[in-house]
Formats: sequence, structure tokens, C-alpha cells
Amino acid sequence: MTNPTLILNVDDNDGARYAKTRILKSAGFEVEEATNGTDALAAVKRHNIALVLLDVKLPDINGIEVCRRIKSDPDSAMVLVLQTSAALTGRADKIRGLEGGADNYLAAPIEADELIANVNALLRMRQTQSALRDSEERFRQLTDNVEDVFWMFSVPARALEYVSPAYAKIWDRSVDSLEREPDSWLDAVHPDDRAYVSGLWNGLREHPHYEAEFRIVADGASRWVRDRLFPVRDGRDEVYRVARVTSDITRRKEMESLLRAADSNKNEFLATLAHELRNPLSPIRNAAALLGATGTGAAERQARAREVITRQVDHLAHLVDDLLDVARISEGKIALRKEEVDMNGVIAQAIETAGPLIAAREHRLEVIQPEQQIWVSGDPVRLAQSMGNLLHNAAKFTPKGGHIKVSVQLDGDLVRIAVQDNGIGIAEDSLPRIFGMFAQAAVPPDRAPEGLGIGLSLVSRLLEMHGGHLSATSPGIGMGSTFTVELPVLRTSTPQQPAPDAGGDDAGQTGQGGRRVLLVDDNVDAMEMMAFLLAEMGYEAHTTADATGIVELALAQRPDVIVLDIGLPNVDGYEVARMLKQHPVLKSTRLVAHTGYGSPEDRRKAHEAGFDAHLVKPAELDDLEKALQG
Repeated sequence: MTNPTLILNVDDNDGARYAKTRILKSAGFEVEEATNGTDALAAVKRHNIALVLLDVKLPDINGIEVCRRIKSDPDSAMVLVLQTSAALTGRADKIRGLEGGADNYLAAPIEADELIANVNALLRMRQTQSALRDSEERFRQLTDNVEDVFWMFSVPARALEYVSPAYAKIWDRSVDSLEREPDSWLDAVHPDDRAYVSGLWNGLREHPHYEAEFRIVADGASRWVRDRLFPVRDGRDEVYRVARVTSDITRRKEMESLLRAADSNKNEFLATLAHELRNPLSPIRNAAALLGATGTGAAERQARAREVITRQVDHLAHLVDDLLDVARISEGKIALRKEEVDMNGVIAQAIETAGPLIAAREHRLEVIQPEQQIWVSGDPVRLAQSMGNLLHNAAKFTPKGGHIKVSVQLDGDLVRIAVQDNGIGIAEDSLPRIFGMFAQAAVPPDRAPEGLGIGLSLVSRLLEMHGGHLSATSPGIGMGSTFTVELPVLRTSTPQQPAPDAGGDDAGQTGQGGRRVLLVDDNVDAMEMMAFLLAEMGYEAHTTADATGIVELALAQRPDVIVLDIGLPNVDGYEVARMLKQHPVLKSTRLVAHTGYGSPEDRRKAHEAGFDAHLVKPAELDDLEKALQG
């Protein structure tokens, strides 16, 4: 720019003044600065100022009075004034500023593009008013490269005096057609918004200033725009032109829609989560009441109550595990512990996990596997979890007495495991989204809706972490479905004959001949229930809820195993473990962590503190037995 336009930036706030100066300079303007009204008036007299960017609140003379003096002086009456304020942002404040002679009024915070757009619009009005050809040429060069549409109309005739080339892009209509029919832009306004926009446009003479958002139909698609109208006043303070700035805000509207959808999904998920967490509580509470039953058949009712509590607690633990796994995967915190994994063992473990539900639903399970063993590189726990989830879903979404088929096939370097059922099936339009987070499928008539809609998403992500893939097919509603897992094969081998069982008849015995176990937990109910179970298993169990005297108590009782809750009040469970392991008499005592924290990091910290085993609440009896025996 050969002769850059000079702008006076007046603001007593150093930070705000610096920011506005940088924005203006980056747009190619030359900028002078002033920190008060007195210096601003002097600068207007001293320099050839084109526009004053004037803050309302100044330490000596307020911005409205500074503007009045600039406009009342014949030598500076044509200087443009763009009033700004971070405090006086109400409608009345804006009107007061405009009536004080300001050419426009902006309320902070002001976006960079908005500031530049307003400055450019005001400068264009000045250039048009001066009717100088060189000024008009600079104006056109500037607007040709701006994405917003700039307009100028005469008042009151509303004749088009100028429109920037961006009109053709946003409106999908030629500038020539607009020049022939200045009101033709209204034809592109969405039918539902046309009456509103026409009302604003028809009231232009009485209200030559507005800001509106509406839709237009361009290139066969609906597009959102933000339209701002500004008055241009002559020396008699009469509006003789209006300038418009129209911006495409479609992307912003789309993001707002996505945010609203995300908020709706969040609310729906929380409602579902509350439902899923409440469902097991009722049978657990009722079963707990039955545990105190007496009289005829009390033992049977108590046994049934224990089964109900166990099953419902397992369900709750499964929900919590799924939620934690999804959160960890989303944050990239799941680390696979890869090793050579036999897929036969994975299938067997998955069947064991889903077996109770398959049996309860009276399904027939068919398993087809090749003769050779197939080995993959992966985390055996996560692979078994994934296959168990697919089997669980097949059982859940198949009416009673159904057929579930698991088939394993080798295909070159891949192994395909298909889980097929003759259940409720999946609609064709639902298949593309079935692996999305919180996607819910229909359930058979004899089943209530259950689950959070995260199982398939979790399985899909876990398999992708293994270099694999999960796909789903279904002939349609009521015709069953097939979920197919693909994993890269590491190697294959011929299965060996099983070695004779050297464990003898005592291999499955529990209790370890009355070993002493010391339970340390501040949850007295949980601790007492575990003590009862250990007594039933043949252990001699002792309890304490106070870990402060744990060393003295352990020396007195000399337990074989100490089961210690890590999250004890006012006590660091890890530090207690280190203290026990450092004691010369107790260092050989087996130490088992019993905690609600089960991440790999939690297990690592427990191991480093000296724990010999790590149990996550609620612990399975088999896992508890293994941890106690070592």
C-alpha cells in the first residue's frame, strides 16, 4: 500500500490498545496512538487522520464528547469515528454513541475480523462520499479479497450503489443481476425467514441499523449468514446511505448444532446410566433383606438371595469396567500387554464368561474350530474380553431357546472368528452406526433394555489396537446377525496331547488347612462378609478397621496372609505395605492388596510397595483363593 490510511487508536488501557493496533497494522493500516481525549484531539489536528478508533471511557474527556468535538470542527468533520466500549454495551449506550456523532459503535470483546470489517466499511463510506477515483480503486482492491459481502445502498430509495464480488459466491447469483434488480437478493432468503428479513429491509428508513442472522438458499443448499446494517450520515447528521456487511456463518451454526446434539447425547447417556445403576439396586436390597429370613425354607431363600446379589454385583462391576475402559481408550491410556496368545484359549475363556447367560437363556451353542492351534500377538485378557462381549450380546439379543454359532477359520495371514445368532437382527440403516459410542440396539420382547451402548464400540477399538477389525452383517430384523473378528495370525501349530493331571484329588481343595488371614478394611460390611466367606472356605479370619496399629496386631496374631485395603482413611496403604515388608518378623507374610483401583498404574504401584497380589473390588472367589494361596 503506497499511501497507507492513517488511523488514530485512542484507549487508556495498554493491553486493549496494543491488541487493536496489532490487528490494524496487520491489515495494512498506519496507526497513531493516544491514551486520553486531549491528546486525541491534538493528533486529529496535527495529522491527516482518516478514522479514529475511540474508546468511550477515557481519563480526562469521555469518548462521546471527544467525538462531538471532532465532528463539530469543520476541519475534522469528515474524520470517521468508530466508537468502542468494554463496559457500555447496552442498546441505549450504542444509541447514545451513534447520536453523539460516531459512525459506528462496537461493544467489546471485538473479534479481529469484525474490527477490520467495520473499519473497512467505514473507510469505504468515506471513499464513496468523497467520490475520488483513486480512493474508489483502493476500496475495490480491498473488498475483492474479503470473504464477506459489502453493500452500499442509498436512502431512502434503497438503490444499490456498491456490492463486493463475494456476493456472487455467497448468494450464488451474479452481481449484474443484482444491479438490474437491487431487491433480488431477497429472493434467495429462505422462505421461512423471508418475512422477517423483508420487515427489517422495509423499515430501513426508520431504523437504518440492525444485526440479524438468517438463512439463504444458494447452490441448492441452505446457508446461514449474519447481516449487519450501518447508517452513513452526511454533514447535517442525516442518514443518506446505509452500508451492509454480510458474513457466512454456516460453519458456526453447524458447530452449534453439534454442540446441542452432544449435550443431548450426554443427557441421554446420563439418564441411561442412572437407569442401569438403579436396576441392580432393587434386587440387591430385597435379597439383603432375605438373608435374615427365618422359618421353613429360609436356607433355600437365603441361598437364592446370595445368587441374586452375586449376579447383580457382577453386572454393576461390568458396567464400571466398560466405562473405565472407554475412558482409557479415548485418552490413549490403555496399554496392551502383548504376548503369544492361543485363540482356542481365548474362545474357551469367552465361553466361560458368557456361559451363565447362554444357559439361562436356554440357547444351543455350537463351536467350530480348526484342528491346528492358531496363535496371535495380543493381550489375552483384552481378547477374551472382546470375544466374551460378542457372545454375551448374542445371548442377550436372541430370544430364549436360540442358536449361537462360533466358527474359527484361517484365511492366509488372517484368522476370522464369526459369532452368529438367530436373534432379533439389525436393520440395514443401523449397521453403519452399530459400533458408534452409546449406540443402542432393539431387544427381544422378553428382555428389558439393558447396557449403555458402549460394548461394541469398546470391542471394535480394542481389536483395532490389536491390528484387527470387527464387522457386522444381518439379513434384517428378526433374521439374526453375525459379528466377525479379523486378526493377523502370528503362527499355527499342531496341538499336543494333554499331559496327565499331576495335581491328584487335592488339586482343587481350598482352605489351605486353616491358614490365618488378617483382613484390614474400613468398610466393615465388606470386611465381615469376606470374613464369613473365608471361614466357609476353611480359613481362620481376623478383622480390623484400624490400620494404625497393624504391625503390633500382626505380630500378635502372626497371620499367614494380610488382605489390606489400600484406600484407608488417614493412612497410606502403600506405606503400610512397605512398613510390613520391612519388618524382619513380618517380611515373609503374604500381602494382598484389596482395592477399587485396578488400572495398570495402580497394579504397578502395589507391586513396588511390596504387595504379593492385587485384587480389584469386588473380587471373584476364585481370584481371592489364588491370591491367598500364592
